[in-house]
Amino acid sequence: MAVFQLDIRPATRIAGVAALYHLKKPAASGPRPNVLRVGSSARNITGPGNGLAVKKNSENNNEKPDTCTADELHYVTVSGSEWRLALWRYLPSPKAKPRNHPLLLLSGLGTNAIGFDLSPESSFARSMSNQGFDTWTLEVRGAGLSALVGDHGDGEITEIVSKSKKSPSKLSETLVRLSERFLGYFDEGRNSVMACQIRDLSQKLVNIIEGQRSVAPHIFGFPDNFSTALEKLLKQLDLIEKYDWDFDHHLEDDLPAVIGYIRSECRPKDGKLLAIGHSMGGILLYALISRCCFEGMDPGLASVITLGSSLDYTSSKSSLKLLLPVADPAKAVNVPVIPLGALLSAAHTFASRPPYVLSWLNPQISAPGMMHPELLEKLVLNNFCTVPAKLLLQLTTAFEDGGLRDRSGSFLYKDHLGKTNVPVLAIAGDQDLICPPEAVYETVKVIPKHLVTYRVFGEPSGPHYAHYDLVGGRLAVNQVYPSIINFLNQHDII
Repeated sequence: MAVFQLDIRPATRIAGVAALYHLKKPAASGPRPNVLRVGSSARNITGPGNGLAVKKNSENNNEKPDTCTADELHYVTVSGSEWRLALWRYLPSPKAKPRNHPLLLLSGLGTNAIGFDLSPESSFARSMSNQGFDTWTLEVRGAGLSALVGDHGDGEITEIVSKSKKSPSKLSETLVRLSERFLGYFDEGRNSVMACQIRDLSQKLVNIIEGQRSVAPHIFGFPDNFSTALEKLLKQLDLIEKYDWDFDHHLEDDLPAVIGYIRSECRPKDGKLLAIGHSMGGILLYALISRCCFEGMDPGLASVITLGSSLDYTSSKSSLKLLLPVADPAKAVNVPVIPLGALLSAAHTFASRPPYVLSWLNPQISAPGMMHPELLEKLVLNNFCTVPAKLLLQLTTAFEDGGLRDRSGSFLYKDHLGKTNVPVLAIAGDQDLICPPEAVYETVKVIPKHLVTYRVFGEPSGPHYAHYDLVGGRLAVNQVYPSIINFLNQHDII
């Protein structure tokens, strides 16, 4: 494995969202700056953002995590934030013809990169790299392997837990901190009945644990078992405080940093990327194009493909409307996050086993017979993450007149797509309950006709395509991927 890191943070923050995207084309030649090299296979990295790349190397122990099944794992630090974004890189097959543009993949709401690389036999990302595309899958802030920069939370927690093994007072201090953290999520105040109950429970827990430790620590398994659980819980609570972003943070901060990094790493001659977005990933691409049209700037995209995406869901019967009654209560009681991954994992048991009380859940993801049960289970249990309530609240504006709005509520992203010069392929699934074909078309119809191609996959008698089937359904390789590759080939020109 090799690790590369370079401080290329901009000296000044460019004013305006569009200006963030309008990065200069890379020079055709010239020396590249020095980088930190660890291991024998280090490569140069340069670009408008902090970069770190990781790949396997048998000569040292700094291997990328087993979770990452890509060829390389890169990290990009977002200027002005505490987040380091993970980029899974799939190197182009040496057997394929050379390509002119790198390819960026963006996944959906609360998902990581696993959905694009579920297994060797069902890998959207690997299929694209086998076609010769230098393929990069982004995990936005809070997703997958993306992490906080210089996060000292782990060290602080470890220190507290380590001290608690030796000192009962430190254990008490840690549990008090834990209870105080919980109290911070309620608006009732620290003198409420609930607050008193939490404090009492915390103190009782301290007394029980300390008593058990003094009597029979070898039986109780203290401190190791309890310390480990406590460490994980505190880490999650520390992270919750950082889950304070919305859709516009992904659009205005995450995307520019990643696009600039990929551009500088791959150096396409025209400075452009190809991009494919599934679900919210496609919404981000639409919003990027719209914002740049409004500002009169070039988004730096040679073409865009969206899979089950729309800026306007008002005309459809999307099952995402189920989020509407969740959003307002979440805001009212000051709930900072929605644990989407945990909720889906728990629900999957009831959806896939008798008495199938949540049998309606699986068709939201995949149509019957389109995914092997083991792959579907792997997807549900591993692909979804926790999402901030702020992000969810902004996305619900897609159900209001005019479609998705920016955080101020004054900018409608759909209003400016008609000015684009970026070719778009918009793909829908005939049984996509989350983003039905009519929702996809609601956005398609505002794009200039000579630039947009609209495809709906699925037949009246079957097979059918639900939301994820467009990416990883068992027939997608032979039915959907060829259309995607053909479109990419048409626009991979300079």
